[in-house]
Amino acid sequence: MYAPPHIEPGLPPVRVNLYSDTQTRPTPGMKQAMMEAEVGDEQYGDDPTVDALCERMAALMGKEAAVFLPSGTMCNQVAILTHCRPGDEILAHRTSHILTSEGGGAAALTGAQITGLDGPQGQFDADTLRAAFRLRTRYAPPQTLVEVEQTANLGGGSVWPLDKLNAVLDAAHGNDMATHMDGARLMNACVAAGVPAAEMVAKCDSVWLDFTKGLGAPLGAVLCGTSDFIGRAWRWKQRLGGSMRQAGICAAACLYALDHNIERLAEDHANARALARGLAQIEGLVPEEPVTNLVFIDCKATGMTADELGKRARRMGVKLSAMGTYRVRACTHLDVDAAGIEEAVQVIRKVVAQ
Repeated sequence: MYAPPHIEPGLPPVRVNLYSDTQTRPTPGMKQAMMEAEVGDEQYGDDPTVDALCERMAALMGKEAAVFLPSGTMCNQVAILTHCRPGDEILAHRTSHILTSEGGGAAALTGAQITGLDGPQGQFDADTLRAAFRLRTRYAPPQTLVEVEQTANLGGGSVWPLDKLNAVLDAAHGNDMATHMDGARLMNACVAAGVPAAEMVAKCDSVWLDFTKGLGAPLGAVLCGTSDFIGRAWRWKQRLGGSMRQAGICAAACLYALDHNIERLAEDHANARALARGLAQIEGLVPEEPVTNLVFIDCKATGMTADELGKRARRMGVKLSAMGTYRVRACTHLDVDAAGIEEAVQVIRKVVAQ
């Protein structure tokens, strides 16, 4: 049975939360926008705020249509259900979220299998993809979908270079496969690379953006694609739970995020670099050079596991996440400023010294 993460009793308040950018809280301005949102029945197209969000997201991604969903994981699963049939094969990186972190959703819901591909920093290249193509015979599963993750979370928050990304997507289309982007931190990638979102995802048949990470909304993600694709995706939304009704109160937070929280992602990237520099001065820690807002740290030389280091830091008010036996992740976001980064470095220094 699933058990939530154990929380030790008597812990002090979290002063610096680097566990994830999902830990962000709505700002006063975002809360005000939510309170003032005009709402209606989203299922019938009567919620003007949801409609405005979907129209804006379709335009931002250069797609024909969009649908508002509660979470990014639901976007991934609805996209897979729409693109694939039972028995189909999906090609994705072996560390992709759909393979490692969605409870076997593709197998449980669609009946599709995911084949993991290798490549550094959570990315594979076009040659690796082509090597995974199967002969189309009655003995092989139909290969219908190629999935990429931008940024690549377990790849260290890496950003797919546009030419490499497009080469992979072209290879997929050349093999008559659809393409899907897990865009959980897509805007982090766009800000870091200086590439507009529509250009970044031009060759993706479907793509979604998560608003609950660096963009700071309390819930919500938007899946984009052709009008036909979104029409079929809506049927899966209906099957998996239906409408969110007066969802404009949530969509308003997402619209506020688009207006206020995209350009500032560069601050999170700068804070991540500062954190990595500080941690590199601590003996026993080996941080990876961050590209966006994720800092991964090898702690093996400290003699502590990632879980133990995280527990000790939490007892001193700093929250981290363990991403392997000796791999720690720290995630910067709008609720952590430069002073918080310095405090985190000092706390982790004390933890390692102890």
